[in-house]
Amino acid sequence: MEVNFGITLRGPAEPIPDQDARRVSGMRRLARARLNHCGLASMTDPVTLVVSELVTNAIMHSGGTQVGFRMQLRDGLLYLAVGSDTPGKPAVREPNTEAEHGRGLQLVEFVVLGSGGVWGISDDGAAVWCLFPAKGEDR
Repeated sequence: MEVNFGITLRGPAEPIPDQDARRVSGMRRLARARLNHCGLASMTDPVTLVVSELVTNAIMHSGGTQVGFRMQLRDGLLYLAVGSDTPGKPAVREPNTEAEHGRGLQLVEFVVLGSGGVWGISDDGAAVWCLFPAKGEDR
């Protein structure tokens, strides 16, 4: 499954428009439905958390106008990728204890590794991907 959607081009200090912010919950619902369809409902919490973080990051930080979300089940692995039309340099940050933002990729790393998976950033920096072992009722 692959979904591509447009987002509003905005400057770094401009707020995220409501229609773009709603894309995050839409992609979570889509991921949840796909997991249920594939018999992987037990993976819903970690996967939807990662989807939320990656889609939010793409909307907030890409500086582009297109975001792509891909979710694929193959050979016992669940593959997720979220990317944009603008290559960048996503990186795990070490924010201070009072910072309100900047922990998204730390959270992704924690959840993915804690689920026995791996994650990374594409060579051009335009996408973040994750591989989860597929664990469900029928696996």
